[in-house]
Amino acid sequence: MKISVAQLNYHIGNFARNKELILSAIKKAKSEGAELIIFSELCIPGYPPLDLLDRLDFIEKCNQTVKEIAAECIGIAAIVGCPTVNKNPEGKKLFNSALVLSEGNIIFTANKALLPTYDIFDEYRYFEPERQFSVFSFKGLKLAITICEDLWDEQPFDNEFEKARLYTVSPMEELAKQNPDILINISASPFSYTKIEAKESIFRLKATKYKIPVISVNQTGANTELIFDGASLIINSKGEIYDQLPFFEEAVNTYSFDKIISDNIVNKATRPEIVQLIHKALITGIRDYFSKTGLKSCIIGLSGGIDSAICLCLATEALGNENVRALLMPSRYSSDHSVNDAVTLAETLDVKYDIVNIEKAFCAFENVLSPLFTGKKADVTEENIQARVRAVLLMAVSNKYGNILLNTSNKSEAAVGYGTLYGDMAGGLSVIGDVYKTDIYRLAKYINRNSEIIPENIIKKLPSAELRPGQLDSDSLPDYSVLDAILYQYIELQKPASRIIKEGSDRETVLKVIRMIDFNEYKRYQAPPVLRISSKAFGAGRRMPLVARY
Repeated sequence: MKISVAQLNYHIGNFARNKELILSAIKKAKSEGAELIIFSELCIPGYPPLDLLDRLDFIEKCNQTVKEIAAECIGIAAIVGCPTVNKNPEGKKLFNSALVLSEGNIIFTANKALLPTYDIFDEYRYFEPERQFSVFSFKGLKLAITICEDLWDEQPFDNEFEKARLYTVSPMEELAKQNPDILINISASPFSYTKIEAKESIFRLKATKYKIPVISVNQTGANTELIFDGASLIINSKGEIYDQLPFFEEAVNTYSFDKIISDNIVNKATRPEIVQLIHKALITGIRDYFSKTGLKSCIIGLSGGIDSAICLCLATEALGNENVRALLMPSRYSSDHSVNDAVTLAETLDVKYDIVNIEKAFCAFENVLSPLFTGKKADVTEENIQARVRAVLLMAVSNKYGNILLNTSNKSEAAVGYGTLYGDMAGGLSVIGDVYKTDIYRLAKYINRNSEIIPENIIKKLPSAELRPGQLDSDSLPDYSVLDAILYQYIELQKPASRIIKEGSDRETVLKVIRMIDFNEYKRYQAPPVLRISSKAFGAGRRMPLVARY
């Protein structure tokens, strides 16, 4: 039997577009002789639909789309992901389901049993967990059909507080009692550069444990802050990767079941480097945010620093240079080389740019406020005024020309509040808000891998906001290599201060950094959506109270 794997880029609530993608893939699979094609989790409505699932008209549209696709499944069966109504009198009103469509009908349904509520997931808010499990017989093969988390019952956790086994039931253990021939997992698994190996390991271990092949189908593309890497896996019964679909690209590939269970490995290519995957993820996130919201162009405040330089390069590659605009806004504290470096970068990328000096606007604020500030020394107030003047100018151009402002703050800055609320924290989308400063330099090196795009001066210069004479980031913050190590342990690994100190970090530095993280939660609460590339990005996946004292 031939089986096709469809790794596609869905758009939440765009039923016509999603149906078109699915039907096109079915047509291709049929032309290649496939008898079964597999799509990803909740592919009918797009993932994650969130509270749209509470709307009856949304569920009815899901059902209608399934019927229309089923009508086209003639001579081929398709496994699609869709919410379905729970007809039992008890429990949540919906199931997260995998439906097998054939000859105009739904011939089998498997419901998701393990509903994650950690990180960005909140599936138990909407779905009832399945408690009964059965394989599906098709063309002489017994298929164990599972949905994403159903195979993650033994997943490893970075946080030592978590149990090794998160759930009390293992869907695959129940299905294994019925001796399936192949394990199919439909998934909507967001990209995290820290989880790539763990994800592969889970599927390989399942194949080895149950001695059957595993096909895991993931979606690609991005929806708001979530970016999906695709990278769907076909694994033989020895736990070897028979083939892997590309990262961050759509693909429809067809395989012979007989060949999958053989010893031959189709794809022996090595996995791309992490920095390359982060680069592709961010470009995917920008591109899909704009295309799926109907936005066309963006504007970036270009300072001559490395963060805005990275954002300009990413936006240009994602949207095209004709859709990117830069605004250079020097002040009395801006160095000449910062302006020159910014101009060089903009001209290298062939991006339209304008230079607007903020001195007059800054002076106007100083004059207006002088009666109120008499006898007060200049401090962070004046620094913040400059940042907010720049935000006003950027938003003015955004309003006038319809360019959406991209925020250029990195994760290290966001973590410790090293940014001005309503100033350099402004924007419609945070491009690198989940990228630590040390990784920003790795991205710059990758962007310059073939030729110098980002001027070397930008990469080598000491980080500075240039809001006062001689200012450097190191005046307020530890060295970024030290800072980022503490941030990663406290944010991603959720280690307490005592353990971070015990493992070798300076006590005073750790306590200072953690105070800054906790105190500045209110700033992050008001930040734009952050493109997520890690397992613990700021935003929906990290929910902290603003008024806590802990």
